[in-house]
Amino acid sequence: MPNNSVSVAKMAELLDLKCFTRNLDLKKRKVTVSDVNRPALQLAGYFEHFQKSRIQIMGNVEYTYIRQMADEDRRKRYEDFLQFDIPCIIFCRDLEPEQILLKLAEQYGVPVLGTGRPTSEFMAELIYALGEQLAPCITIHGVLVDVYGEGLMITGDSGIGKSEAALELIRRGHRLVTDDVVEIRKINDHMLVGTSPDVTRHFIELRGIGIIDVKALYGVECVKEKQAIDLVIKLEDWKKDADYDRLGLEEEYTEYLGTKVVCHSLPIRPGRNLAVICETAAVNHRQKKLGYNAAKELYRRVQENMTRQSEDE
Repeated sequence: MPNNSVSVAKMAELLDLKCFTRNLDLKKRKVTVSDVNRPALQLAGYFEHFQKSRIQIMGNVEYTYIRQMADEDRRKRYEDFLQFDIPCIIFCRDLEPEQILLKLAEQYGVPVLGTGRPTSEFMAELIYALGEQLAPCITIHGVLVDVYGEGLMITGDSGIGKSEAALELIRRGHRLVTDDVVEIRKINDHMLVGTSPDVTRHFIELRGIGIIDVKALYGVECVKEKQAIDLVIKLEDWKKDADYDRLGLEEEYTEYLGTKVVCHSLPIRPGRNLAVICETAAVNHRQKKLGYNAAKELYRRVQENMTRQSEDE
């Protein structure tokens, strides 16, 4: 389901912003769109087509322009600007908002924040962070591990061995993103990013042992906060009469939030090393993305061999 809003307090925390209006509760101010606006035209008095729902970014251009005005004119422009229900104003480049703006901002309930980063750089970071926070999000039962840079999500029925496979992958040098619950966000039409709920981050549940803290046991190099989802491994009980793909000429897919992800069904039976198979699947998937498909290469060789035999006859 989509996230309808994110609080200004959350964005201030994520981007390490300082607050100039400490009397205002940032948690009550909500942002609903991922676009931002530089209000140069608004400070010049033009408000037609003004996107008041966007975060307003004050850079050096806006700052120097408004400071050149006479005090009364400047106050009037600030009042005209702040009467709109905008989420917040952010000053870049360590620019200090003047007291007249801060008083009016508190009067109208508009938070004023600041950062030392360059304006264009900060805007790009802010738009990306808003895109993540406001992206459509679902939760599924599974495990997400970074394997050689590929986001490998392991799904399957409860108790089938997802967490055990993840633990073995961690011991082999790969990084855990989340166990049991995967929060999937659709960042754009082609990318899904998985994260862990705050409550269960870095924890794995092992039946018969209990909860273990991966970060505490194996170190910070074995965990990761988020990861793009590139491949899904679906674990299922081995069925003797089932028809399993043995060549992989055609990719199979599963769909989350309208985005397709390559999916392999992996039958489980005693003696199969899940960690090694998952590693191989991740490397093979990367190889396909780079343009080499072993199954198609085998098919090509077989066809060439059949052609040669036919010519010899």
